[in-house]
Amino acid sequence: MVRWAVMGFNTLALSPTRQNLWRLILIRLLVLLAQSISVMGAYLSGWFPLPWTALLIILGISALVSILTLLRLSRRWPVTDMEYGIQLAFDVLVHSILLYFSGGPTNPFVSYYLVPLTIAAATLPWFYTAFLAGLSVFAYSLLLLWYEPLQAFEFTMGRGVINLHMIGMWLNLAMSAGLITFFVVRMAAALRQHAERLADKREQGIRDAQLLGIASVAAGAAHELSTPLSTMSVLLKDLRSDYHEPALQEDLALLQEQVGLCKESLQQMVRRAELTPSHPVQVEPVNAWMKALLARWQLMRPEASWQLQPMPPGAIPLVKASPELGQAMLNLLNNAVDACPDDITIAMEWDQKRLRLLIRDHGPGVPLHIAEQIGTAFVTTKGKKGFGLGLFLSHAAVERMGGSVKLFNQDTGGTLTEVLLPIVWETEHD
Repeated sequence: MVRWAVMGFNTLALSPTRQNLWRLILIRLLVLLAQSISVMGAYLSGWFPLPWTALLIILGISALVSILTLLRLSRRWPVTDMEYGIQLAFDVLVHSILLYFSGGPTNPFVSYYLVPLTIAAATLPWFYTAFLAGLSVFAYSLLLLWYEPLQAFEFTMGRGVINLHMIGMWLNLAMSAGLITFFVVRMAAALRQHAERLADKREQGIRDAQLLGIASVAAGAAHELSTPLSTMSVLLKDLRSDYHEPALQEDLALLQEQVGLCKESLQQMVRRAELTPSHPVQVEPVNAWMKALLARWQLMRPEASWQLQPMPPGAIPLVKASPELGQAMLNLLNNAVDACPDDITIAMEWDQKRLRLLIRDHGPGVPLHIAEQIGTAFVTTKGKKGFGLGLFLSHAAVERMGGSVKLFNQDTGGTLTEVLLPIVWETEHD
C-alpha cells in the first residue's frame, strides 16, 4: 500500500499542469513584488495621488490567494485544466482592477494582458485561451470607459524632462519578455515532456503485448519440441553405437551437442518462468560471465571465427547475469555470425556506472531503408531466413535492465553493435 501511495505521489509531482501551476504562482509572486515596489515608490515620492488603501487591499488579496494556492499544492490533490484556467483568470481580474485605480488604458503596463494569454495558449486547450482572450478584451474595453486617471506622466527634474510613461513601457516590455522567455518556455517544455512520457508508455505497452504473445507461442513451442528432441537424442546415441566411421562419428557428435543445447535452452526457459521476486538475479563478475557466455555460444556456432579483446586493467565490476540478458547477448552474437562468420571482434569497457559491450562484424551492414525500424518485432535483414525477433527480444531484455542496444554501420563495412548495461561494484553488492 505504501508503495502505491509513493507511486501516486510521484505521478502527481510529474503532472505538467501541477508543475505549471507552481510556475504560475512564482510568476504571480514576482509580479506582486514588482507591483508592491512600484506602489511604495509612488507613495514615497509623492509623484502620483493614488488610492493607496484600495491598491493595498488588491495586492493583499493577490498575496493571500497565492499563499492559499501554495498550501493547496502541498496536498496530493490533482490539478485540473479548469483550476489552472481559473488561476489565470484571477490574474487578469487583479491586473484589471489595478489598472482601474492607476490610469486605465493610459497605464504603460496595460499590455501585460498578453502574458496570461501567452501562458494559456502554450499550456491549455484552446477553449480556455479563447475564454481568457474574451475576458481580457472585455476588461480592457471597460477600462476605456471607466478608470481613475493619473495626474502626471511627465515632469521636469533639473534640466531634463522625465517621461514616466515611456519608462513604464520599457519596464513592461522587459518584464513581460523575461517572464515569457523564462517561464512560458519551461511550461511548454513540461507539456512536451509529459506527451513524450505518455508516448513512451504507449510504446512500452505495445511492446509488452507483443512480448506476451511471443512468450505464449514460445511456451507452446517448447512443450511441443521436448518430445522430438528427446527422440533425436536417443537416435543419435544409437547411431553412434552402430556406426564407427571417424568422419560420421564427428558429425554425429556435433549433432548430439546441438540437440543438447536445444534441450538446455528449453530447460532454461522453464526455469526462467519459475523465477519470482523472492529469487534474486545472480550477480557475477563481468569477465567470468562473458567467458561462460562465449563458451556456450561457441558450441552453438562452431563455424564462427572470433576474438575477445583484452579487458581494461583494474577492478572488475559485477553484472546482473539474468537468463534474459544472456539470451539477448546470444541473439546479438548470432546476428553478427549470420552477417559474416569471419573475424568477429568482441570488446568490453566500463566506467563507474556503465558496462559497454561491443560486437564488430564485417557483414553487409544495416540497410538504410530499415535502419530506423531495427529492433521492432518482425523486422529482419535476413529475408526468409529470419523472423525479426532476435533484435526485438534483445532490445526488450536490455532495456528492462536499464540499458540500451544500438547498431552502427561502419565506414569500412560491417556493423558495430553497442550494448550499454548498468554495473554493480563489490561495495554496492555487499
